[in-house]
Amino acid sequence: MLPLGVQTKNAVNDEHPEEGFALLARTGFSCADFSLNAYLLNSTLYQLERNAFFDQSIQELEQFFTPHRNGAGAAGITINQMHMPYPNYVPSGDKTLNDYLRDVVAVKSMEICAFFHCPYIVVHGFKLARFLGSEEVEWEQTERFLDFLAPMAKEMGITVCIENLYDGTGGHLVEGPCCNARKAVERIERMNEKYHSEVLGFCFDTGHANLVGLNFEEFITTLGSHLKVLHIHDNDGVRDLHQVPFTFTKTRENKPSTDWEGFVSGLKNIGFKGTLSFETAPVLSSFPGEMKEDTLRFIARIGEYFSACCI
Repeated sequence: MLPLGVQTKNAVNDEHPEEGFALLARTGFSCADFSLNAYLLNSTLYQLERNAFFDQSIQELEQFFTPHRNGAGAAGITINQMHMPYPNYVPSGDKTLNDYLRDVVAVKSMEICAFFHCPYIVVHGFKLARFLGSEEVEWEQTERFLDFLAPMAKEMGITVCIENLYDGTGGHLVEGPCCNARKAVERIERMNEKYHSEVLGFCFDTGHANLVGLNFEEFITTLGSHLKVLHIHDNDGVRDLHQVPFTFTKTRENKPSTDWEGFVSGLKNIGFKGTLSFETAPVLSSFPGEMKEDTLRFIARIGEYFSACCI
């Protein structure tokens, strides 16, 4: 069976992280997506505000996260991926804020990733197409940021993963950065050749793909071996809800809102051997606390089903 993973957010707390990791192991998971983005929220950054969490020295941050690393180890949980706080660039932000996001938050995120011996960190491309006029110019800005990260990634043995995003304009959802698989493959290969190392890979997000109508099987098949990590979650095709797969339907005949058949077919086509990782943290806060363990077991059971379909 493929390894199963889930976000640490809403499952692992900072006071007693060992209990949360033990819960993940007990409910069927062997991996975790460490929610580093929970320590500096996008909602705050878009309001041009930030907290002081990443102002701590790397030594202080390592001390803070040592119980998490030890708790994961004791439970037999591998931190196989994490999410860098985002956005990494705020279009309406000033130079001070955006320099801070690059020079402090991004750098310390990479160091924390290395501290956890985590092989993959997911970053968001810059949402700038409507400001700059084209996706190509938007990518140039993202690529500069990735070039900034790449030497660290190579030295630390980390693969930075870009993911398919959505954007909003005029009250409508539209394709955001990295929604063209062919372009993504070309860009990943070019950067990896430049650094003679696998510094860049891809994270396929099922929820974002559903919102903008991507062809799951075609997209994943095109990515091939460049697909390193997954964000598995469901929505109604209108909002980014991060719910349990198979939750939403398009018709009364219960046709799923999300193309899960295309998802598993794509993974099977490329012989995916990575972790089936669920980005479903909101589910754990929508169910009563007494049902958290049952909910995690249910998510893991869906992972077992996906794994059986993929192999």
